[in-house]
Amino acid sequence: MDIVKRIIQWLVVILVPVILVLSVVRLMLTPLFVRAEYNTPNFPADKYGFSLEERLHWSEIALQYLLNSEGIEFLGDLTFEDGSPLYNEREQHHMLDVKIVVQQAMVVLAGALTFVILVGVWARGTDRWWEYRQSLSRGGWLTVGIIGLVIVAIVLSFDVFFVAFHKVFFEGETWIFRYSDTLIRLFPVRFWRDTFIAVGGITLTGGAALGVLCKRNSQEP
Repeated sequence: MDIVKRIIQWLVVILVPVILVLSVVRLMLTPLFVRAEYNTPNFPADKYGFSLEERLHWSEIALQYLLNSEGIEFLGDLTFEDGSPLYNEREQHHMLDVKIVVQQAMVVLAGALTFVILVGVWARGTDRWWEYRQSLSRGGWLTVGIIGLVIVAIVLSFDVFFVAFHKVFFEGETWIFRYSDTLIRLFPVRFWRDTFIAVGGITLTGGAALGVLCKRNSQEP
C-alpha cells in the first residue's frame, strides 16, 4: 500500500508541469492574447496587405477552428475577396495536424487536472495533506527546472528550438510555408517567439509560486 501511495505522490509531481504548461497554452489560445501580441511595439506589419483588423478577424477564426469540432472545411471554405482560397492545401493540412495536437493536449490537461484534484481530495480525507502539498511543491520546482532549460534553448537559438519542436509534434514538412502564405502573414516567426517566451515565463512563475507556497505548509505535523 505504501508503494501505491508513493507512486501516486510522484505521479502528482510529474503531472504538475504538464498541468501548468497546458493551462498556459490554453490561455494563449484566445483572441485577447493575439490582440495583445499584434499590438506589441515593433510587431512586423504584413507586407502583403493584411491590416490589423483583418489579422484579428482571420486569426480569431483560426483559433476557433483549433478548439471546435468542425472539419477542415471550416477553414478550407474561406476565401479572399477575389475568390481565391485563404488557405492552400499545405496550410490546411498543417492546421488539421495542429488541431489534432491541440485537442489531444486539452484532453491530457483535463485528465491530469482531474487526477491531481481527486488525489488532493483523497489526501485531505486521509491525513496526508502535507504529503500532497509536498508533491505539489516538488512538481512546481520540477516545472521551474524544465522550463528554465527550455528558455535557455530559446535564448541561445530560437530557430533551432522552433525546428526541433515541430519535428517532435508534426510529421514531414507541412509546417514550412512561403512568406506570402496566410499562416505566416497572420502568425510570423516573431509571434511564435513571443508566444514561447510568454508560455515559458508564465509557467516558470507559476511553478516557482507553487514550489514556495506549498513547501511552507508541506511539513508533517
